[in-house]
Amino acid sequence: MGTGTSTETRTVAELVRRQWGDHRTGLRDEGTTLTHHQAAAGAAARAALLTDLMPDRPGREPHLGLLLDNTPEYPLWLGAAALAGAAVAGINPTRRGAELARDIRHTDCRVLVTQRARLPLLDGLPLPPGLRILVTDTEAYRALLAGYATATPDDRFLRPARPGSRLLLTFTSGSTGAPKATICSQGRLAAAGASLVAHFRIRADDTHYICMPMFHGNAVIADWAPALAAGAGIALRDRFSATRFLPDVRRFGATYFTYVGRAVQYLLATPEHPDDRDHRLRLGFGTEAGAVDAARFEARFGVRLVEGYGSSEGGAAIQRVPGTPAGAVGRAAPGDDLAVVDPDTRRVCPPARFSAAGVLLNADEAIGELVNRGRSPFEGYWRNPEADAARLRDGWYWTGDLFYRDADGYLYFAGRADDRLRVDSENLAAAMIENILARWERAAGVAVYAIPDPVAGDQVMAALALRPGAVFDPAAFAAFLAAQGDLGTKMPPAYVRVVPELPLTATNKIHRVALRRAALTGPDPIWWRPAPGGPYAPLTSQDRECLRRRYAEQRRPFPGEAP
Repeated sequence: MGTGTSTETRTVAELVRRQWGDHRTGLRDEGTTLTHHQAAAGAAARAALLTDLMPDRPGREPHLGLLLDNTPEYPLWLGAAALAGAAVAGINPTRRGAELARDIRHTDCRVLVTQRARLPLLDGLPLPPGLRILVTDTEAYRALLAGYATATPDDRFLRPARPGSRLLLTFTSGSTGAPKATICSQGRLAAAGASLVAHFRIRADDTHYICMPMFHGNAVIADWAPALAAGAGIALRDRFSATRFLPDVRRFGATYFTYVGRAVQYLLATPEHPDDRDHRLRLGFGTEAGAVDAARFEARFGVRLVEGYGSSEGGAAIQRVPGTPAGAVGRAAPGDDLAVVDPDTRRVCPPARFSAAGVLLNADEAIGELVNRGRSPFEGYWRNPEADAARLRDGWYWTGDLFYRDADGYLYFAGRADDRLRVDSENLAAAMIENILARWERAAGVAVYAIPDPVAGDQVMAALALRPGAVFDPAAFAAFLAAQGDLGTKMPPAYVRVVPELPLTATNKIHRVALRRAALTGPDPIWWRPAPGGPYAPLTSQDRECLRRRYAEQRRPFPGEAP
């Protein structure tokens, strides 16, 4: 009856079948309410339809693309793919033109499920020959499905569902090149769901609120899968909305949700109300909220945010355990042999040393790339052997993320490897600086990134989104920086861009590539320190011309202009 999970459950198809006969509320959004049984029946009907639309043939992969918002159709098609032995490619609706067509072709989609609002994105695109497009909010679609209304979860399938059966093709963000499609099998997704159920004690009477986009691993792996494994209810929001968050949580009786850091900042920026704690929500699980925002969130909403570490690739995982120090993510998950290493020498970095006030004293030597030296659950990228080789080097899985480890083995996130800065020959991590700048009471959001120094190395630039009604006061900001005991001498921003809001990727992560592209040339006001440690002053057009000459003299590209 779908009231719990079992270590014997090895496939997502088994979890979908377990919903059959369970007449509790299982899947909801603003206009739809389905029982678990109805959700299983809907998945079975779509699985039978898939079997007719793309019969299993040599050389033809059973792949379908989902170009959908978070509507009930999304989890129903995930369940259908699991039952049918097919795989789902989550298609990012913020992609356009040739890039969007490339994603559909690259994942060998034979069926594309979409909605009327997304149809204009496909106009004129060079789509794969023979691609069948289903438009969910049409009478033709409803009539097509009606012919399969009597299907059961065991009726028809393309290929038998096994633990190693491919189920997801989840695209990475692709902010620095063509996105890669990460493979996730039924066994890995089922195991991830069961692990989160055990770790967070998720119950069948819980309701999981899914507001992160389902084409990304955050929503599917960390929210949908544990709900399915526990027999919990699912409530959907078509896309994240800070103003709709609390009304949705109350309406659906939500108890669990997943997030990324920027979403938490948006929620904290909403006006406070006396009833902010009037809800059933007990837990948020996600990444990159930062200790300051997590504390603010719990103080205001009464909800604990648990920072985790993992990725769609599944190559390494960190779990928060009792006794985890403030600021740390946790320890290596069971079975992972995680180490922090210097990516150039492959040597293990020394443990972090802290001052009595908790300031990291040896960041330059302690911060390195996190690797998994044990057996990695990474299942590869779809048709991308070069990317596979970059992840798996010297028998290790390289995460591409920066960490440091304390003497007791707790791991601390320090940013993406691409976000490392080198200032005056000292290595810095953008995430550490962001966590400090986020303490400024006027800041609603912070992004730190490197821009080239006129001579050598990098300079620190920060983009600040201010809270409603706040203005940027350069003297107050400089005084705030001077009061932060853990802000190293190389960390204060040389440039501060004040933005109306931070640019985001489709998965609600800060789009640092877009910020770097604008750098010193964008339309937003920029403040800078003409002399290190001096006062901040507006960057004028005359200042820009002087800086251009300095960069040109050193034959270095001016930040924000193509070389």
